[in-house]
Amino acid sequence: MSTQLSFTKFENKLLPDYRHKISTAESTEDVKKFFVYTSLELFRKILPEKTDFDYGDITLTPGGDSSFTLTERLQASTEFSTTWADSDLKHILSRLAETAINRYKHLEKNPAKTEAKIRR
Repeated sequence: MSTQLSFTKFENKLLPDYRHKISTAESTEDVKKFFVYTSLELFRKILPEKTDFDYGDITLTPGGDSSFTLTERLQASTEFSTTWADSDLKHILSRLAETAINRYKHLEKNPAKTEAKIRR
């Protein structure tokens, strides 16, 4: 039986700022951006020795089969794939994505309101 690593302490440190950013997002693109930046920050805290994380490594995919996608390059990384398989990282990202997708859907329903805020 393998040991499961838990990174919820990192999640809990990031959550207040993440929730604030998501709740104040004015467009669907802002929501995607905040999700990606928070995910990358989480990756850097979990794997500080791996520094080649890129903005395109993770994408929020509302309406897709999965709520987010990871690049092949990231999944091929030994450090990342081992951590992914032996930890709760997938569950943490799923929770972050769920929060982002809920806000994304809300903003998507009211595009005129969003446009008015942007043009102020």
